[in-house]
Amino acid sequence: MLASIDFSMDQPRERTGYVAIRRAKQKQQVIEKLASTAPAGETFIATVHCETGPSPWLNAVFDEIPLVGLIVAFTRQQYFLTLTNTSVVVNKANRFTNRPGDLVAAFPRHAVPASKVKRATVWSRMYLQFPGDAKGTRLNVHRYWRGEFDQLVGALPTAAVEVA
Repeated sequence: MLASIDFSMDQPRERTGYVAIRRAKQKQQVIEKLASTAPAGETFIATVHCETGPSPWLNAVFDEIPLVGLIVAFTRQQYFLTLTNTSVVVNKANRFTNRPGDLVAAFPRHAVPASKVKRATVWSRMYLQFPGDAKGTRLNVHRYWRGEFDQLVGALPTAAVEVA
C-alpha cells in the first residue's frame, strides 16, 4: 500500500495557512487581497496593522489577574489600514495567522473619520469611526509600523491629528 504513495519532494507544496511575521509579507498579503477588488489604476501607498481595545501597556496588569488577560486578548480586534492614492481601506486581520480578512470599510482620503491621532514612542493610537458606530473605535499601532503610520497620518485631514 505504501508503494503507491508518492513521497517525492519534487513538487513544492503550496502553504496557505502559515503565519506572516515579517512586515513586508503582511503588506504583500493585504495588497494581494485588495488588488482583486480595487479599481484600475489604484496605487497602494502604505499598510498599517493595528488592534482595538485599551492601551496594550495594560496587558501587564491584565495578565496578573487570572483569565482577565486572556479575555482582553480575545476581545481585541485586529485590522489592516491601507492607504491608497484615493482612499483608506480597512480589512480585518486574522487573530492567529495575521492574514488579511474581509473588507470592513473604505473611506475617501479627504473624509477619513479619524480623530485623536497621537504618535507615541511605542504604541501610537487613533480613533476611527466605523460605519454604523456612534463613536470612534480606538486603534493601537505599534512602533514596528511607524513609517507606514506616519504616511497614513500625513494623508489624514489635519484636524484629526493631535499635537502631543
